[in-house]
Amino acid sequence: MSAEVNDPFIDHPSAPEPGTTKTRRVPTLGLALLPIAAMVVFLAVGYIWLGLAAEPLIVAATFVAGFVAIYLGWSFDEIMAAISEKLAKVMPAFLILISVGFLIGAWMIGGTIPMIIYYGLEIISPEWLALTALLVTSIVSLATGTSWGSAGTIGVAFMGVAIGLDANLALVAGAVVAGAYFGDKMSPLSDTTNLAALTTGVNLYTHIGNMIWTTGPAYLLSIVVFATAGRSAAGAGGNLESVSLINGFLDQAFNWNVLLLLPLLIVLVGSMMRKPTVPVMILASVVALINAVIFQGQTFANAVQATLSGFDLSMLEAIGLDASGAPAEVSRLLERGGMSSMMGTLLIAFCALSFAGVVARTGALDLIVEKLMNVAKSTSSLILSTIAICLVTIATTCNGQVSIVMPGEMLREAYIKRGLHPKVLSRTLEDSVTVTETLIPWTAAGAYMAGTLGVATLDYAPWAVLNWAGMIFAAIWAFTGLGIKRITPAEQDMFLNNPQAAINA
Repeated sequence: MSAEVNDPFIDHPSAPEPGTTKTRRVPTLGLALLPIAAMVVFLAVGYIWLGLAAEPLIVAATFVAGFVAIYLGWSFDEIMAAISEKLAKVMPAFLILISVGFLIGAWMIGGTIPMIIYYGLEIISPEWLALTALLVTSIVSLATGTSWGSAGTIGVAFMGVAIGLDANLALVAGAVVAGAYFGDKMSPLSDTTNLAALTTGVNLYTHIGNMIWTTGPAYLLSIVVFATAGRSAAGAGGNLESVSLINGFLDQAFNWNVLLLLPLLIVLVGSMMRKPTVPVMILASVVALINAVIFQGQTFANAVQATLSGFDLSMLEAIGLDASGAPAEVSRLLERGGMSSMMGTLLIAFCALSFAGVVARTGALDLIVEKLMNVAKSTSSLILSTIAICLVTIATTCNGQVSIVMPGEMLREAYIKRGLHPKVLSRTLEDSVTVTETLIPWTAAGAYMAGTLGVATLDYAPWAVLNWAGMIFAAIWAFTGLGIKRITPAEQDMFLNNPQAAINA
């Protein structure tokens, strides 16, 4: 026993487990931080420097956490049980992510998403190029749930227009990035939006609605900026050839009908009526598949395949259209969706949650959060600490998914015990991770946007107002108390002990 007491890694031995003589030892702060430090180092060296996949590196960090757990007296079976318990709690959210992939594929082949893109592009006005870029990219990103996809297609088209008009490229690129990430943040089809809700145990649409508090003012501020400064981005002349090519092909490939928007209406109504997410998405997908067969002339086999592996331009051969000459922008825009497209997000979430399950079982998370709570004694300091943790995590790991899951898992219980609804945490995660990743040059998102749009990250960053203004409004509401939802003791118990009921609430 003296060896345990004198061990520099151990604070003190804990009481034996009920019905056993086995003693659990309590880690010091240094030992509690060891697995997290391993995660940061593995991702910093392996993911950023060596370009290795993130998932095996997270698994390696989980092994470190496992060795720490065994050192503290936990058995292998108990560690596996901890992982299983953690994954079981988020399984309904995993089903939502798979349903999102199913829905995107169905909406693509059914014409819902292409129709939204087509009419969004029709409103382009050269005089208001930057503002239009913001609005149209927002529409496309909301419809598709992907910032990279909308920036790499519609965004590229707008940059081509900007070049032709001899416009301020940094300004237009900032508008594209802001619009792309507005949709990525607010769309129920977005993987990061689903992941933030999943990690914090919040209903998806509750999470999206609550983000209006920070994203709404940030978006309005963006509109004001681009409505005033944006007019200088458009000169005389220029051409809209790239946009014309996209819309010309879409017009050939799809038959427009107001009923194509019915799946979108089903999702909106289901959201407002607070119906269960998965059944609503499946219903909207089935209607889209019916549209694909009736209005788009697609085969049933193609429709089903789109829900599995995503829409493919080769499927247009069913209507007699040769898509081999389709513009590259159209291919990047439409060829996505399907349940298989969500497997990457599910895998990294699986790995990160396994890591979190092991660390939580040892009591390390409780100790870390306890130390944090000793410093962050007020609601405002807690939210500001969350923002700081998220920024450091995303700047270090360069992985938005990991940077959502790790702080979310660490801080969820702390928010609940402070009487704060976990949707405040899920909103803050998005304010400080989802939209800020693209402002950091060495992240994948920052490099992608710079390479895709042809403007350096630090050049467009000041104009990407939405991406940094959300944190400012988050801090303002934290100090004023506006938009900060508090919960009752009964609700605290529900969120802590009945996560499925909390998600459906």
